[in-house]
Order: sequence, then structure tokens, then C-alpha cells
Amino acid sequence: MAYEGYKLLKIERDGRIARATIDNPPINLITLALYGELVQLSKELEADDEVLVFVLKSANPDFFIAHFDVAAILSFPIDGPPTNEKNEYHAMCERFRTMNKVTIAQIEGRVGGGGSELVASFDMRFGVRGKTIINQMEVAVGILPGGTGTQRWPKLVGRGRALETILGCIDLDADTAERWGYLNRAFGTDEIGRYVDWLAHRIAGFPAPAIRLAKESVDASTKPLAEGLREEAYLFQRLIREPSARAAMTRFLEIGGQTREGELKVEELCIQLSQG
Repeated sequence: MAYEGYKLLKIERDGRIARATIDNPPINLITLALYGELVQLSKELEADDEVLVFVLKSANPDFFIAHFDVAAILSFPIDGPPTNEKNEYHAMCERFRTMNKVTIAQIEGRVGGGGSELVASFDMRFGVRGKTIINQMEVAVGILPGGTGTQRWPKLVGRGRALETILGCIDLDADTAERWGYLNRAFGTDEIGRYVDWLAHRIAGFPAPAIRLAKESVDASTKPLAEGLREEAYLFQRLIREPSARAAMTRFLEIGGQTREGELKVEELCIQLSQG
């Protein structure tokens, strides 16, 4: 896929990995133009069967994404009655959450408002101690997080902490965000890029059907347990019929799996499997 026509996002392909870098000075505000590009990217990525891992980064050392353009919100039509229809921002975030590839946010500066809601939809979020700050400032300006935030935050950090963050409009530092579960991990400044790149390549090296169906199975955990277990059983049965799975299991046994020596270094065996 070409990924053409972007001005505020720099798109790069590296085998089965795609990366997008946000560059909308001075604060990476989600203007209507950037919003349009993010919507376009979500649709193109969803349709791209070659990509297995997507990483979103920022060119701005201080701002990952500030928030959605408040001036644009003031221009939204209000002449009719309120509706409860899911909006396009919700749909965009859901595409990043449900697409059959791994979505990773590499957050090295401030992220707030709609930007925080966007990355809360991603599969994984990584931050930097002393640099990554998360803020939901909507209540302070008289509204609420309307881009999935009130639904995502409680699932990530729990109801009480979600309300503390949303109602208090507080700055959440990287260490606290990691402890609460918003961030997968918090790193030093020089560590995050190396780790995210390593993880992206590691995942992208594994069998594509296993990556996609494992994510699908994890997402089924939102269903009642019995239903989720049925989904897991079905997806497992699908995978053991895949040639890529049978080849990888055979290779695992060949390189020392299920031996004492091999099982003591099983992570290294997985690296060998990732490298082919």
C-alpha cells in the first residue's frame, strides 16, 4: 500500500512494520487536517494485509499530541438536539483497537484530550520518565472526554482512578501511569526507542495468523467468560491447522524446545523462531 497524500504524518514501512510520525507544529494539536489524516491512516492500515505491527511516534520532543482543537469543537453544529450515535472519532479509535495488527504508541512527550483517547485505544503504550505526561482536560473547559475516553479509562485504570484523572484534569506522570496500567512500561529517555523497535521486530517475526488470532482471542475476554472460552477454543483449533503453526512447532522442537537446556532459555528460543 502506498500511504500517499500525508502532510502531517510521516509514514515509513519496514517489512511487516509500519510507523507514523506526527509532525504538526507547534504542539501537535489534532486540527481538522491532522484528524483527517489519522482517519485516512486508520482505514489504510486496517486494509493493509502486509502490515503486522504499527508504531505511532511524534517528531516533537515535548508533545506527542496536545489534544483536539478546541476552536474546532466550538464550530461543531449545535442547532439540533443531542444524539447518541457513535461518531467518526469513535470509529477511528475502534479501528486502531480492532484491526488485525498490533498497534503501539511510543509516547515521549505530553499527550492529552483526544490524543490520550486515541492512544488509549491502542494495544500497547510506552512512555518516558520525566517526559511523558497524560492529561484529560475536557471537564475544565466544560465538556467531557467524548472521543472514547470515559469508556477506555475505567477499563485501563479502574473507575476511581479514571474519575480522579478525568474530573481532576490532573497531569499523570509516566511512573504513575505505568503503575496504574495506562502505560505498559516507562523508560529512560534513551531506552524507549530501542525497546519499542526491538518489540516491533520481535512480534513481526512470528507467524502472522498467530499474531492476528491471538489478539482476536484476547479481545474476546470482554465477553462473558464462557463465551470467551468458546472463542479461544475455536481460534486455537483454527491455528493448529495452519501450516505456519505446524512449521513453527516443529522448528521449536528442533532447536531445543522441551529439553531442560532449551526451556531454561525459552525466550531465546522464541527469538530464534522470530528470526526464522
